[in-house]
Amino acid sequence: MMVGGAADEFKRRMERAAELRAVRAAGGHEQEDAEPGAAAEEVRRKRKKIDDAARADYLIRDAMAQGKFDNLKYAGKPIPGLGEGYDPDWWVKGLIQRENITGLGPQAILLRTEDAGLDARLDAQYSEKQVRDIVEDFNARVIEARRQLQGGPPVVTKTRDADVELQRWHARRAAVEAPAPEPQAKRPWWRRLWNGPV
Repeated sequence: MMVGGAADEFKRRMERAAELRAVRAAGGHEQEDAEPGAAAEEVRRKRKKIDDAARADYLIRDAMAQGKFDNLKYAGKPIPGLGEGYDPDWWVKGLIQRENITGLGPQAILLRTEDAGLDARLDAQYSEKQVRDIVEDFNARVIEARRQLQGGPPVVTKTRDADVELQRWHARRAAVEAPAPEPQAKRPWWRRLWNGPV
């Protein structure tokens, strides 16, 4: 809040800014005969006299007048997470959620999510060797996580048998590659008229 002299100074500066804008809009210069270095020095000298609070207040009012605060993301809405308790890792959690970062977290949870999408990952492979390598790598990581060297929740994800996964992979590929039955050919219109409906 401005008091006494600061309010008068602010009002004077606002009037001066309005005058300068009017002169510039008209295409003229207020000090055409003054040299540019002297005008810049005059502006610098005047800026040093104004305190930071008044400058901030002026900039905020100017931005409001220009409409820079209109249509903000949370305008009229509560700020998310404002009433919750303090969490020291709030910025990390916000970053993970905002940027949709995956691959971070306890090993047990990561393995569960990988296990849920493993069939789709295997279906994208082209050879039995690739499928077997992926299953063996998955099993090795499950066994390593069961040792609980890093702590965290217990690992309940089961290992997968590579031969069974290969059979399931072949069955899914055969179902996708099976040709669809050909639809019956429609008779020409003149045969339907001549012979009647069949």
